[in-house]
Amino acid sequence: MKKTWVLITDAEHARCFERDATHHALKELVDFTHPHPSLQGTKGHGRTGHAGTQFEPQTEAHAKERANFARELADYLNKGVAEQRCHVLVLIATSPMLGELRPHLSHESEKRVLTSIASDLTQYTGHDLEKRVNDVLSGH
Repeated sequence: MKKTWVLITDAEHARCFERDATHHALKELVDFTHPHPSLQGTKGHGRTGHAGTQFEPQTEAHAKERANFARELADYLNKGVAEQRCHVLVLIATSPMLGELRPHLSHESEKRVLTSIASDLTQYTGHDLEKRVNDVLSGH
C-alpha cells in the first residue's frame, strides 16, 4: 500500500501527516515549530538609520529564516522518500513557503509530489483539518 504524506505549513509552523488510504484519516508524524529568533525584539529601520517606512533588514531576515525552515522541511521529506517510508507527497503551504520548499526537494521527492496547493491550513485540527484536506484532494 502506498503511503501518502501530507505536509501542511506556513513560515513558522508545519505538521506532516500520513494519510490513511482507505478512511483518509490523518495521523500526525511530526510537528515543526520554527520561531524567528533573529526577528524577536528587532525593529527594521530604513536606510536613514531611524524609524521610517522602509523595513529592509527585517524583511531580509524573515526571508532567510523562511528559507532555512523550508530546507529543514525538505530534508525531512527527502529522507522519508529515500527510506521508502513515503510514496506520495501532498504539499499544502502558504504561497511563499511553496516557493521556498520546492527547490529543496530531491529529484526523487519531486517526482512523488501528487499536488502542491497554496493554502494556509495550519490553524485547523482534527476532523476539520481532515475535511479540508479531503476537499483539497477531491480532484486528485
